[in-house]
Amino acid sequence: MIVTVAKVEDFDQFLKTFATAGVEKRREHGCRGSRVFRDPDDPDKVWVVFDWDIEDYEGFLADPDIPAIARQLALKEPPVEAKPVAQYDA
Repeated sequence: MIVTVAKVEDFDQFLKTFATAGVEKRREHGCRGSRVFRDPDDPDKVWVVFDWDIEDYEGFLADPDIPAIARQLALKEPPVEAKPVAQYDA
């Protein structure tokens, strides 16, 4: 699982691109699914949880097509990966 946090200029544009060009490219790099959450305290902040192995995610980030897709996402700043600090079985 990979979790990212980002600030967006235009949420609707972000979601449109994430659901089209973004999904195609993520599938190409082994992503099995994703969920987008909008921060309840900041409508410009989105959290995305990906069902993705780290090696495939790193390959996705290295893909030369990603900068162009990222520009279409209307981001205010690059996404930041939220690193896990603990894991529990329930």
